[in-house]
Amino acid sequence: MRVQPGRFILMGLLLGVGAVLLSFLGNPANTGICVSCFLQNVAGALGLHDNIRMQYLRPEILGFVLGAFAVAVARREFRPQGGSSPLVRFLVGILLVIGCQVFIGCPIKLFLKLAAGDLGAFIGLLGLVVGVYIGLAFVENGFRLGSPGPTSSTNSLMVPLFMAFLLVLAVAKPAFLAASDKGGAAQHAPWLVSLGVGLAIGGLAQYTQFCVTGGIARLFLWGPREIMSCPRSTGLVIAIAAFLVSALAANLVTGQFRLGLAGQPSSNADHGWAFLGMVLVGFGSILIRGCPFRQLVAAGQGDSDAGATVMGMLVGAALVENWDLGAGVAGTPVNAQVAVLLGLAVLATIGLVNRKRGYGIAPEYQTGLD
Repeated sequence: MRVQPGRFILMGLLLGVGAVLLSFLGNPANTGICVSCFLQNVAGALGLHDNIRMQYLRPEILGFVLGAFAVAVARREFRPQGGSSPLVRFLVGILLVIGCQVFIGCPIKLFLKLAAGDLGAFIGLLGLVVGVYIGLAFVENGFRLGSPGPTSSTNSLMVPLFMAFLLVLAVAKPAFLAASDKGGAAQHAPWLVSLGVGLAIGGLAQYTQFCVTGGIARLFLWGPREIMSCPRSTGLVIAIAAFLVSALAANLVTGQFRLGLAGQPSSNADHGWAFLGMVLVGFGSILIRGCPFRQLVAAGQGDSDAGATVMGMLVGAALVENWDLGAGVAGTPVNAQVAVLLGLAVLATIGLVNRKRGYGIAPEYQTGLD
Protein backbone atom coordinates (compact mmCIF):
# COMPACT_ATOMS: atom_id res chain seq x y z
CA MET A 1 0.00 0.00 0.00
CA ARG A 2 1.49 3.32 -1.07
CA VAL A 3 1.21 6.41 1.09
CA GLN A 4 1.58 10.12 0.65
CA PRO A 5 4.90 11.02 2.30
CA GLY A 6 3.81 14.56 3.19
CA ARG A 7 2.58 13.78 6.67
CA PHE A 8 5.76 11.89 7.51
CA ILE A 9 7.91 14.76 6.24
CA LEU A 10 5.83 17.12 8.38
CA MET A 11 6.37 14.84 11.38
CA GLY A 12 10.14 14.96 10.89
CA LEU A 13 10.16 18.73 10.32
CA LEU A 14 8.09 19.41 13.43
CA LEU A 15 10.27 17.17 15.56
CA GLY A 16 13.57 18.53 14.25
CA VAL A 17 12.72 22.23 14.22
CA GLY A 18 10.67 22.02 17.43
CA ALA A 19 13.44 20.31 19.38
CA VAL A 20 16.17 22.69 18.23
CA LEU A 21 13.89 25.64 18.95
CA LEU A 22 13.39 24.42 22.52
CA SER A 23 17.15 24.25 23.01
CA PHE A 24 17.53 27.71 21.52
CA LEU A 25 14.90 29.04 23.93
CA GLY A 26 16.39 27.49 27.06
CA ASN A 27 16.44 23.69 27.14
CA PRO A 28 19.94 22.20 27.61
CA ALA A 29 22.18 22.00 24.55
CA ASN A 30 21.39 19.04 22.27
CA THR A 31 18.48 18.24 24.60
CA GLY A 32 15.57 20.03 23.05
CA ILE A 33 13.72 16.76 23.45
CA CYS A 34 14.91 13.72 25.40
CA VAL A 35 12.36 11.28 26.80
CA SER A 36 14.69 9.64 29.31
CA CYS A 37 16.30 12.90 30.54
CA PHE A 38 12.91 14.57 30.91
CA LEU A 39 11.49 11.57 32.78
CA GLN A 40 14.39 11.94 35.22
CA ASN A 41 13.34 15.56 35.67
CA VAL A 42 9.71 14.53 36.22
CA ALA A 43 10.73 11.84 38.73
CA GLY A 44 12.78 14.43 40.60
CA ALA A 45 9.92 16.94 40.63
CA LEU A 46 7.69 14.29 42.21
CA GLY A 47 10.26 13.48 44.88
CA LEU A 48 11.22 10.05 43.53
CA HIS A 49 14.90 11.01 43.78
CA ASP A 50 16.79 13.81 45.53
CA ASN A 51 19.17 15.09 42.85
CA ILE A 52 18.53 18.81 43.15
CA ARG A 53 19.87 19.36 39.61
CA MET A 54 17.27 17.08 37.98
CA GLN A 55 13.88 18.27 39.26
CA TYR A 56 11.43 19.86 36.84
CA LEU A 57 7.98 18.79 35.70
CA ARG A 58 8.83 18.88 32.01
CA PRO A 59 5.73 19.96 30.06
CA GLU A 60 7.01 18.26 26.90
CA ILE A 61 6.41 14.80 28.42
CA LEU A 62 2.86 15.74 29.42
CA GLY A 63 2.29 17.20 25.97
CA PHE A 64 3.38 14.04 24.14
CA VAL A 65 0.78 11.90 25.94
CA LEU A 66 -2.04 14.43 26.06
CA GLY A 67 -1.53 15.47 22.41
CA ALA A 68 -1.67 11.84 21.32
CA PHE A 69 -4.76 11.30 23.48
CA ALA A 70 -6.60 14.31 22.03
CA VAL A 71 -5.87 13.36 18.42
CA ALA A 72 -6.74 9.70 19.04
CA VAL A 73 -10.11 10.70 20.52
CA ALA A 74 -10.77 13.18 17.70
CA ARG A 75 -9.98 10.55 15.07
CA ARG A 76 -11.91 7.85 16.95
CA GLU A 77 -8.72 5.86 17.32
CA PHE A 78 -8.63 5.73 21.10
CA ARG A 79 -8.85 1.96 21.48
CA PRO A 80 -8.55 0.46 24.97
CA GLN A 81 -6.37 -2.61 24.66
CA GLY A 82 -3.80 -4.48 26.72
CA GLY A 83 -2.99 -7.75 28.42
CA SER A 84 0.21 -8.53 26.54
CA SER A 85 2.69 -9.22 29.35
CA PRO A 86 2.40 -5.82 31.10
CA LEU A 87 4.85 -6.69 33.88
CA VAL A 88 7.50 -7.74 31.39
CA ARG A 89 6.97 -4.46 29.58
CA PHE A 90 7.25 -2.61 32.90
CA LEU A 91 10.65 -4.25 33.46
CA VAL A 92 11.80 -3.50 29.91
CA GLY A 93 10.73 0.12 30.45
CA ILE A 94 13.15 0.34 33.37
CA LEU A 95 15.94 -1.12 31.24
CA LEU A 96 15.23 1.26 28.36
CA VAL A 97 15.85 4.30 30.54
CA ILE A 98 19.02 2.79 32.00
CA GLY A 99 20.36 2.14 28.49
CA CYS A 100 19.41 5.65 27.40
CA GLN A 101 21.14 7.27 30.35
CA VAL A 102 24.35 5.28 29.85
CA PHE A 103 24.39 6.78 26.36
CA ILE A 104 23.08 10.04 27.95
CA GLY A 105 20.00 10.40 25.83
CA CYS A 106 17.08 8.61 24.20
CA PRO A 107 16.99 7.75 20.46
CA ILE A 108 15.49 11.16 19.66
CA LYS A 109 18.33 12.90 21.49
CA LEU A 110 20.77 10.64 19.63
CA PHE A 111 19.61 12.16 16.33
CA LEU A 112 19.67 15.65 17.86
CA LYS A 113 23.31 15.07 18.83
CA LEU A 114 24.10 13.98 15.29
CA ALA A 115 22.37 17.05 13.89
CA ALA A 116 24.38 19.28 16.23
CA GLY A 117 27.71 17.86 15.02
CA ASP A 118 28.47 15.39 17.85
CA LEU A 119 30.51 12.73 16.02
CA GLY A 120 30.46 10.45 19.08
CA ALA A 121 26.73 9.98 18.55
CA PHE A 122 27.51 7.84 15.50
CA ILE A 123 28.74 5.18 17.93
CA GLY A 124 25.40 5.34 19.72
CA LEU A 125 23.58 5.07 16.40
CA LEU A 126 25.60 1.98 15.54
CA GLY A 127 24.67 0.49 18.92
CA LEU A 128 21.00 1.28 18.38
CA VAL A 129 21.05 -0.39 14.95
CA VAL A 130 22.80 -3.47 16.36
CA GLY A 131 20.24 -3.67 19.16
CA VAL A 132 17.36 -3.45 16.68
CA TYR A 133 18.93 -6.19 14.59
CA ILE A 134 19.30 -8.47 17.63
CA GLY A 135 15.71 -7.83 18.64
CA LEU A 136 14.45 -8.63 15.17
CA ALA A 137 16.41 -11.88 15.19
CA PHE A 138 14.37 -12.95 18.22
CA VAL A 139 11.09 -11.75 16.67
CA GLU A 140 11.76 -13.51 13.38
CA ASN A 141 12.45 -16.74 15.26
CA GLY A 142 9.18 -16.88 17.14
CA PHE A 143 9.48 -14.37 20.01
CA ARG A 144 6.05 -13.33 21.26
CA LEU A 145 4.78 -11.48 24.30
CA GLY A 146 1.20 -12.40 23.44
CA SER A 147 -1.41 -10.53 21.48
CA PRO A 148 -3.13 -7.61 23.21
CA GLY A 149 -6.89 -7.72 23.52
CA PRO A 150 -9.71 -5.30 24.32
CA THR A 151 -9.64 -4.04 27.88
CA SER A 152 -11.58 -1.59 30.01
CA SER A 153 -11.37 2.12 29.36
CA THR A 154 -10.32 2.55 32.99
CA ASN A 155 -7.01 0.81 32.33
CA SER A 156 -6.32 2.75 29.17
CA LEU A 157 -7.20 6.12 30.66
CA MET A 158 -4.76 5.76 33.55
CA VAL A 159 -1.71 7.28 31.85
CA PRO A 160 -3.57 10.16 30.13
CA LEU A 161 -5.31 10.98 33.42
CA PHE A 162 -2.01 10.79 35.28
CA MET A 163 -0.46 13.24 32.82
CA ALA A 164 -3.49 15.53 33.12
CA PHE A 165 -3.04 15.45 36.91
CA LEU A 166 0.62 16.37 36.49
CA LEU A 167 -0.45 19.23 34.24
CA VAL A 168 -2.68 20.54 37.02
CA LEU A 169 0.27 20.28 39.43
CA ALA A 170 2.51 22.12 36.98
CA VAL A 171 0.02 25.00 36.86
CA ALA A 172 -0.83 25.03 40.58
CA LYS A 173 2.81 24.60 41.71
CA PRO A 174 2.09 23.05 45.14
CA ALA A 175 4.86 23.18 47.75
CA PHE A 176 5.64 19.47 47.52
CA LEU A 177 6.55 19.81 43.83
CA ALA A 178 10.35 20.18 43.56
CA ALA A 179 12.03 22.44 41.02
CA SER A 180 15.76 22.84 40.41
CA ASP A 181 17.35 26.26 40.47
CA LYS A 182 20.62 24.98 39.01
CA GLY A 183 21.79 22.18 36.73
CA GLY A 184 20.15 20.77 33.62
CA ALA A 185 16.61 20.80 35.00
CA ALA A 186 16.85 24.52 35.69
CA GLN A 187 17.43 25.10 31.98
CA HIS A 188 14.16 25.13 30.13
CA ALA A 189 12.27 26.92 27.41
CA PRO A 190 9.18 29.01 28.33
CA TRP A 191 6.58 26.70 29.84
CA LEU A 192 3.78 27.36 27.34
CA VAL A 193 6.12 26.96 24.36
CA SER A 194 7.35 23.60 25.70
CA LEU A 195 3.80 22.41 26.31
CA GLY A 196 2.65 23.57 22.89
CA VAL A 197 5.51 21.86 21.07
CA GLY A 198 4.91 18.70 23.09
CA LEU A 199 1.18 18.68 22.29
CA ALA A 200 1.81 19.22 18.58
CA ILE A 201 4.48 16.52 18.35
CA GLY A 202 2.42 14.05 20.38
CA GLY A 203 -0.65 14.65 18.26
CA LEU A 204 1.16 14.28 14.94
CA ALA A 205 3.03 11.23 16.23
CA GLN A 206 -0.32 9.59 16.95
CA TYR A 207 -1.40 10.35 13.40
CA THR A 208 1.80 8.99 11.84
CA GLN A 209 2.64 6.32 14.45
CA PHE A 210 6.19 7.71 14.49
CA CYS A 211 8.85 5.52 16.10
CA VAL A 212 12.65 5.75 15.76
CA THR A 213 13.42 2.06 16.30
CA GLY A 214 10.39 1.10 14.22
CA GLY A 215 11.80 3.05 11.29
CA ILE A 216 15.19 1.35 11.59
CA ALA A 217 13.51 -2.05 11.93
CA ARG A 218 11.63 -1.53 8.70
CA LEU A 219 14.90 -1.06 6.84
CA PHE A 220 15.96 -4.52 8.00
CA LEU A 221 12.54 -6.05 7.34
CA TRP A 222 11.80 -4.59 3.94
CA GLY A 223 15.11 -3.43 2.49
CA PRO A 224 16.08 -0.60 0.13
CA ARG A 225 13.68 -1.76 -2.59
CA GLU A 226 10.76 -0.88 -0.36
CA ILE A 227 12.10 2.63 0.10
CA MET A 228 12.08 3.20 -3.62
CA SER A 229 8.50 2.00 -4.03
CA CYS A 230 7.37 3.97 -0.97
CA PRO A 231 4.97 1.64 0.82
CA ARG A 232 3.45 2.47 4.18
CA SER A 233 6.44 0.97 5.95
CA THR A 234 8.71 3.58 4.41
CA GLY A 235 6.93 6.48 6.06
CA LEU A 236 8.84 6.19 9.32
CA VAL A 237 12.16 6.20 7.49
CA ILE A 238 11.08 9.34 5.63
CA ALA A 239 10.13 10.96 8.94
CA ILE A 240 13.50 10.11 10.52
CA ALA A 241 15.37 11.53 7.51
CA ALA A 242 13.29 14.71 7.61
CA PHE A 243 13.90 14.95 11.36
CA LEU A 244 17.68 14.72 10.95
CA VAL A 245 17.89 17.16 8.02
CA SER A 246 15.59 19.75 9.56
CA ALA A 247 17.37 19.60 12.94
CA LEU A 248 20.71 20.04 11.17
CA ALA A 249 19.41 23.06 9.26
CA ALA A 250 17.87 24.57 12.40
CA ASN A 251 21.14 24.11 14.32
CA LEU A 252 23.08 25.84 11.55
CA VAL A 253 20.62 28.75 11.44
CA THR A 254 20.56 29.22 15.23
CA GLY A 255 24.32 28.79 15.67
CA GLN A 256 24.05 25.59 17.73
CA PHE A 257 26.04 23.36 15.34
CA ARG A 258 29.51 22.41 16.59
CA LEU A 259 31.32 19.63 14.74
CA GLY A 260 33.62 17.48 16.88
CA LEU A 261 34.14 14.36 18.93
CA ALA A 262 35.33 15.61 22.31
CA GLY A 263 33.75 18.11 24.67
CA GLN A 264 30.25 17.86 23.24
CA PRO A 265 27.28 18.53 25.55
CA SER A 266 25.85 15.43 27.28
CA SER A 267 28.67 13.14 26.17
CA ASN A 268 31.86 11.55 27.44
CA ALA A 269 34.72 9.46 26.11
CA ASP A 270 33.22 6.11 27.19
CA HIS A 271 32.12 5.26 23.68
CA GLY A 272 32.10 1.51 24.33
CA TRP A 273 29.54 1.85 27.11
CA ALA A 274 27.54 4.35 25.05
CA PHE A 275 27.44 1.71 22.30
CA LEU A 276 26.23 -0.99 24.69
CA GLY A 277 23.70 1.36 26.26
CA MET A 278 22.10 1.91 22.88
CA VAL A 279 22.25 -1.82 22.09
CA LEU A 280 20.14 -2.27 25.21
CA VAL A 281 17.68 0.39 24.03
CA GLY A 282 17.37 -0.98 20.49
CA PHE A 283 17.02 -4.57 21.68
CA GLY A 284 14.40 -3.76 24.31
CA SER A 285 12.44 -1.44 22.04
CA ILE A 286 11.96 -4.16 19.45
CA LEU A 287 10.79 -6.68 22.04
CA ILE A 288 8.03 -4.32 23.19
CA ARG A 289 7.33 -2.79 19.76
CA GLY A 290 8.48 0.78 20.09
CA CYS A 291 11.09 3.25 21.27
CA PRO A 292 10.59 5.22 24.53
CA PHE A 293 8.87 8.08 22.68
CA ARG A 294 6.53 5.65 20.91
CA GLN A 295 5.56 4.15 24.28
CA LEU A 296 4.36 7.56 25.49
CA VAL A 297 2.29 8.13 22.35
CA ALA A 298 0.83 4.59 22.36
CA ALA A 299 -0.15 5.01 26.02
CA GLY A 300 -1.98 8.19 25.04
CA GLN A 301 -4.04 6.38 22.44
CA GLY A 302 -5.29 3.65 24.77
CA ASP A 303 -2.57 0.99 24.86
CA SER A 304 -2.35 0.02 28.54
CA ASP A 305 0.64 -2.25 27.82
CA ALA A 306 2.53 0.83 26.64
CA GLY A 307 1.19 2.52 29.77
CA ALA A 308 2.90 -0.17 31.86
CA THR A 309 6.12 0.57 29.99
CA VAL A 310 5.74 4.30 30.67
CA MET A 311 5.38 3.61 34.38
CA GLY A 312 8.45 1.37 34.16
CA MET A 313 10.38 4.16 32.46
CA LEU A 314 9.41 6.57 35.23
CA VAL A 315 10.61 4.11 37.86
CA GLY A 316 13.78 3.55 35.83
CA ALA A 317 14.37 7.30 35.72
CA ALA A 318 14.26 7.40 39.52
CA LEU A 319 16.53 4.35 39.86
CA VAL A 320 19.12 5.89 37.54
CA GLU A 321 19.51 8.73 40.01
CA ASN A 322 19.11 6.76 43.24
CA TRP A 323 21.42 3.89 42.26
CA ASP A 324 23.89 5.81 40.06
CA LEU A 325 22.97 3.88 36.93
CA GLY A 326 23.57 6.59 34.35
CA ALA A 327 26.67 8.06 32.74
CA GLY A 328 27.84 11.64 33.11
CA VAL A 329 30.46 13.95 31.69
CA ALA A 330 33.05 12.30 33.97
CA GLY A 331 32.35 8.81 32.63
CA THR A 332 30.27 5.70 33.25
CA PRO A 333 30.13 4.49 36.87
CA VAL A 334 30.57 0.83 37.71
CA ASN A 335 26.93 0.53 38.78
CA ALA A 336 25.82 1.64 35.33
CA GLN A 337 28.22 -0.74 33.59
CA VAL A 338 26.86 -3.66 35.61
CA ALA A 339 23.28 -2.55 34.94
CA VAL A 340 23.83 -2.52 31.17
CA LEU A 341 25.38 -6.00 31.10
CA LEU A 342 22.69 -7.36 33.41
CA GLY A 343 20.01 -5.65 31.31
CA LEU A 344 21.26 -7.29 28.12
CA ALA A 345 21.23 -10.67 29.87
CA VAL A 346 17.67 -10.06 31.09
CA LEU A 347 16.46 -9.11 27.59
CA ALA A 348 18.10 -12.19 26.09
CA THR A 349 16.42 -14.35 28.73
CA ILE A 350 13.04 -12.75 28.03
CA GLY A 351 13.61 -13.31 24.34
CA LEU A 352 14.46 -16.99 24.77
CA VAL A 353 11.78 -17.81 27.34
CA ASN A 354 9.04 -16.26 25.21
CA ARG A 355 10.07 -17.89 21.95
CA LYS A 356 7.65 -20.31 20.34
CA ARG A 357 9.37 -22.88 18.19
CA GLY A 358 7.92 -23.29 14.73
CA TYR A 359 6.71 -19.69 14.52
CA GLY A 360 8.21 -17.17 12.15
CA ILE A 361 7.78 -13.45 12.63
CA ALA A 362 5.04 -12.90 15.19
CA PRO A 363 1.72 -11.82 13.63
CA GLU A 364 1.36 -8.88 16.00
CA TYR A 365 4.65 -7.48 14.71
CA GLN A 366 3.56 -7.98 11.12
CA THR A 367 0.29 -6.11 11.65
CA GLY A 368 0.57 -2.51 10.66
CA LEU A 369 3.98 -2.80 9.07
CA ASP A 370 2.52 -2.66 5.58
